[in-house]
Amino acid sequence: MEFDRNRYFMIGMLLFMLGIQFRMVESFVLNETSTRALAKFAQDTQIAAQDLGTNIYLAAHPSPKKSVEPPHWFGWALLTAGGVISLHALALPKQNS
Repeated sequence: MEFDRNRYFMIGMLLFMLGIQFRMVESFVLNETSTRALAKFAQDTQIAAQDLGTNIYLAAHPSPKKSVEPPHWFGWALLTAGGVISLHALALPKQNS
């Protein structure tokens, strides 16, 4: 698949909009399934354990939820990359049909 002008522009706009989202949001709260998957990936045995004691404890108490705070610069990086890619798409020659 060849990347033409439209695909570059679409990728640039998606990155730009993701950058806007990351600039407007302070933090993300993951649900229980995502928190467990992240804990297994990070090798955190306290939350990732699936033994009987953990299951009984989680049945009686609220489920663990992880809050993710993206770095401040990440939104700016996505905005910049999206803008550069979108402008590059406008500089590319039009596709011959």
